[in-house]
Amino acid sequence: MTDRTAAVPASLFAPRPHPIRRIRRAVRAPLKHFLLALCALTMLYPVLWMVVSSLRPNSQIFRSAGLALTHPRFENYSKGWTAFAEPFSYYMTNSVIVVTGAILGNLLACSLAAYAFARLEFRAKRVWFAIMLVTIMLPIHVIIVPQYVLFSELGWVNTFLPLIVPKFLATDAFFIFLMVQFIRGIPREIDEAARIDGAGHARIFFSLILPLMVPALATTAIFTFIWTWNDFYTQLIYLTDPDMYTTPLALRTFVDQQTATDWGSVFAMSVVSLVPVFLVFLAGQRFLLRGIATTGGK
Repeated sequence: MTDRTAAVPASLFAPRPHPIRRIRRAVRAPLKHFLLALCALTMLYPVLWMVVSSLRPNSQIFRSAGLALTHPRFENYSKGWTAFAEPFSYYMTNSVIVVTGAILGNLLACSLAAYAFARLEFRAKRVWFAIMLVTIMLPIHVIIVPQYVLFSELGWVNTFLPLIVPKFLATDAFFIFLMVQFIRGIPREIDEAARIDGAGHARIFFSLILPLMVPALATTAIFTFIWTWNDFYTQLIYLTDPDMYTTPLALRTFVDQQTATDWGSVFAMSVVSLVPVFLVFLAGQRFLLRGIATTGGK
């Protein structure tokens, strides 16, 4: 009897869940997925409406809030692309120049500053780190006036320099804090082993720490790309010549207070300007999740 009882799986003697609980479990999962899908559709609705409106004539864009499309009008894309003296790709190229400089500046300067805060010992280190964190709470409107006066005295207004050079001075405290938390998660034994072999801080940083910071660097690059590409306020302050306009400023030029606005072309070029953002986010989503998860885990 003992041998036969031992051969019976223990799961047969486990108490079965109550029928009401089984019904709740069966209903809970589909309901949860339905609510998540509804929330996702609610957040994506403005984007979908913009895509549909880019294919409508101006007379029908604001008549309906629905997504039904009967006669697509692809002429809006060709009209918007050639609406200015230069094709719309010219202004997208200007945005690429600004974004590339901003990304390189943040990756280099913020990583160096983060290594200093995470690994080096210097006087008033905690005080300077606290001051750096406080700058995250400063709105751009507080510092834009003294910055404009400074760059105007340097003759940098109406150039890309005010949008790129500050990035090489580690002005984005959020990315510094992100990288500091990531570097603190790297074992110090790696640094100590490198010092025994005669490596200095420069070699430790570029040969050991920097290759291990790929998730944090990718997160910084993605956020810098999105924020700089969509930046309108700062670029509006410093860029006044139409030949220097970036994508957000070119989109603003479509809206004229004196004449009727071609909303079909506006939405068409808005869709075009969103394509690089979606592509960069999809391409770097894996690194973005790894970088945020690793930093949060620390």
